[in-house]
Amino acid sequence: MTHVIAIGPKDDFAVLPAGEPLPDGWRPTGWSGDEDACRRQVAGHPRAALEADRLRLREVTPAEAAELSAGRDAGFGWLGGDPGAGSREAAGMLVRAHEAGLHRPGWGMYVLIRTEDEHAVGGMGFHGPPAEGSAEVGFDLHPEARGHGYATEALTALARWALTDPGTDTVIATTTPDNIPSQRVMERAGFARRPDHDGMYVYALTG
Repeated sequence: MTHVIAIGPKDDFAVLPAGEPLPDGWRPTGWSGDEDACRRQVAGHPRAALEADRLRLREVTPAEAAELSAGRDAGFGWLGGDPGAGSREAAGMLVRAHEAGLHRPGWGMYVLIRTEDEHAVGGMGFHGPPAEGSAEVGFDLHPEARGHGYATEALTALARWALTDPGTDTVIATTTPDNIPSQRVMERAGFARRPDHDGMYVYALTG
């Protein structure tokens, strides 16, 4: 029997039989399969959000990523009305990974929601699941939200979460040499400079 993974109003996941109406306030995620496979997907990751001081990092589901990549807001209240180009690009990457069967819950894109007003101020997430103990992260912040420490706060929370994974000991982030603000974010989050790669500055945080 096919089951689906749904997400609730409190950012928690549930595995439910396919074809049945979802409870009020619940939305489809785009993940489906047999019951055991669905439960394995959400095991150890029962909630779709990470908490930081002033932000909630809300994981983007494949269904929401499809909406974002198609130009819609996916139900998030974006600062300025729309997500940035980087967030839409990350959503498209998530959709393609999901379609290829490569996306794993937790290791995709997160929307950064400012808790004081529930505005989505940007996106942050992984380029994919960890490989050889390393996971790479990137981020995109709305111009009006820059300079307030949100990116540092979110990167710290997301990197710490990643390093709790038994198979992950390093989180990588890269930036262009002229992107001084991003470099400062990485440094404030505890990342250390590594040798450059393909003209990019490389930073790493190890567990």
